[in-house]
Amino acid sequence: MSVEQALTIADLKEQARRRVPKMFFDYADSGAWTEGTYRSNEDDFHKIKLRQRVLVDMTNRSLASEMIGETVSMPIALSPTGLTGMQHADGEMLAAQAAEEAGVPFTLSTMSICSIEDVRSVTTRPFWFQLYVMRDKDFVRNLIGRAKAAGCSALILTLDLQILGQRHKDLRNGLSAPPKFTPKHIWQMATRPFWCLDMLGTKRRSFGNIVGHAKGVTDLSSLSSWTAEQFDPQLSWKDIEWIRDLWGGKLILKGILDEEDARMSLESGADAIIVSNHGGRQLDGAPSSISMLPRIVDAVGDRMEVHLDGGIRSGQDVLKALCYGAKGTHIGRPFLYGLGAGGKAGVRRAIEIIRKELDTTMALCGERDVKNLSRNNLHKDV
Repeated sequence: MSVEQALTIADLKEQARRRVPKMFFDYADSGAWTEGTYRSNEDDFHKIKLRQRVLVDMTNRSLASEMIGETVSMPIALSPTGLTGMQHADGEMLAAQAAEEAGVPFTLSTMSICSIEDVRSVTTRPFWFQLYVMRDKDFVRNLIGRAKAAGCSALILTLDLQILGQRHKDLRNGLSAPPKFTPKHIWQMATRPFWCLDMLGTKRRSFGNIVGHAKGVTDLSSLSSWTAEQFDPQLSWKDIEWIRDLWGGKLILKGILDEEDARMSLESGADAIIVSNHGGRQLDGAPSSISMLPRIVDAVGDRMEVHLDGGIRSGQDVLKALCYGAKGTHIGRPFLYGLGAGGKAGVRRAIEIIRKELDTTMALCGERDVKNLSRNNLHKDV
């Protein structure tokens, strides 16, 4: 099956599983500890039932919307994901191009394989940049400056990775970028020849935003020790101010899963928040993103934009989040599965699948404009 023949995100997932070495596929397709929150992110969408309407005019439908003041072809952005360039060679660059062609935002992670400058070199639409705050504040300031120089139109500040959640699959796989040449890793790569051929054709195999930019980080060994000690466990609400002032543009806070934190985000002066539990990769046992969305929308949604990340695997999931009041949604694993399955064409197909499902579902709910979706489109006994 080619990526063009894939009908669902699940189809792309199975194609990616067959093409990407296990350690990197597992990195994308896993959660922390028992993976209970990771599974709940998906499962809780299925509990939400839609209100079917008939004999309404379904012509001239529109998915066009805005996210933080930017016009988008539909209210979806590609989430920041680490090691994207290990799902497919030059992965961040290819995904950014596919997003640009589709008219939706792309977000580059601090922990990307391709650098800010790499992505800027292949796109014309401003992309978003996601920031992790490190102990080395000079590095953070430099990173923000590089994002500004590249014309990034929004900064997403991730708040829920002060310490790393225990991810058993990554630990068992001995994950690294580039991979270590152990017998296990050599076997995984040998059984994925097309992935290997693509990787041989690129020079981008490590963390492009860090190597050569952080003090003393010039190779894999120095990178490993640097990252192990750099995530800042002292990050607090008072840090938002200096980051916001240094950035000077649109600021989105990612990792909000509590109404009180949502209200504090509003007081911090952020432009938007993303309801997120890091894809179930941090606090296992936390509630799903979609289960917390309506409560957070009720708390702050009339005063700031609320977006959702986590568990989206279809256009129907996007619609349900919009019905609960999200002004935008962010997809990570769906585009990673597409990327692993077929590079840029796979990302394009993932976006197409979600667009088609969102459009069809909206019509069957009796709506023609995505901006009109509300809790009125959900079954009342939910």
